[in-house]
Amino acid sequence: MTFREMTSTSPSDKQALRRDLKRRRRALSAQQQRQAALALCQRLKQLPEIRRAKRISLYLPVNGEIDPTPLIPWLRQRRVAIYLPVLRPFSGNRLWFVAYDANTPMINNRFGIAEPSPRFAAQRRHRLPAWALDTLIVPLVGFDQQANRMGMGGGFYDRSLAFMRRPGPAPALIGVAHACQQVEALPVEPWDIPLTAVASDIGVARPNKTG
Repeated sequence: MTFREMTSTSPSDKQALRRDLKRRRRALSAQQQRQAALALCQRLKQLPEIRRAKRISLYLPVNGEIDPTPLIPWLRQRRVAIYLPVLRPFSGNRLWFVAYDANTPMINNRFGIAEPSPRFAAQRRHRLPAWALDTLIVPLVGFDQQANRMGMGGGFYDRSLAFMRRPGPAPALIGVAHACQQVEALPVEPWDIPLTAVASDIGVARPNKTG
């Protein structure tokens, strides 16, 4: 599949691109994954959106996603509160953001992803509304140089962050990925929530602020 073909907006082409990009990241060896994670986290430490944040959401990786968790000890040292995305019960494809530390009780959700247990997450004192976070580190399947993001297709982040289309407090959104997940261009859908930047193991992409 060429970059030109990857820019197609048809559903079947987007599904094919998703499959191809997932294969790319799964093809990385365990050593390549570890090296990429460490390189990514060194880049994240330099981003102003990370350095000034006091409340950060990140994710626990699955299926070859680049791993942001080597950042956690550095965040703890800086007394940054860490939150994880949790599937919100009885709500179509939306997320809660739940406090995470060494004592947080964890389960595997229906996608096999570790997350804080429903009983823990259901207690309001353990959650923070998305607008109150300073920065979200979010996974992606593909990205381009303009920091456009292709997600898993479930729309969890886009629905949970829809408030960002309106004026008001909003977090910085930092997408993270392996460099092999970059393509020349991605279509932008009306419901997509723009990212502040995308960081990979070899660089940082930000949208051009033109016009």
